Amino acid sequence: MYFVYMLANKTRKVLYVGVTNDLVRRVYEHKQQMQEGFSKEYHVDQLVYYEQFDEVARAIEREKQLKTW
Repeated sequence: MYFVYMLANKTRKVLYVGVTNDLVRRVYEHKQQMQEGFSKEYHVDQLVYYEQFDEVARAIEREKQLKTW
């Protein structure tokens, strides 16, 4: 399984879209600020939306579509 997920900061003014094969682990990593980058800098750690896919290619395609909005 693959997931496209959307996180927001506390004020819901900043959004982050990503792809993972382990949604629980990835959200935990965001909450613990385990990686440098956009989500750590903007404190984006609240899961607000996700979709599930059987194929990674379809998940990546959907991630790209969401990022163009």
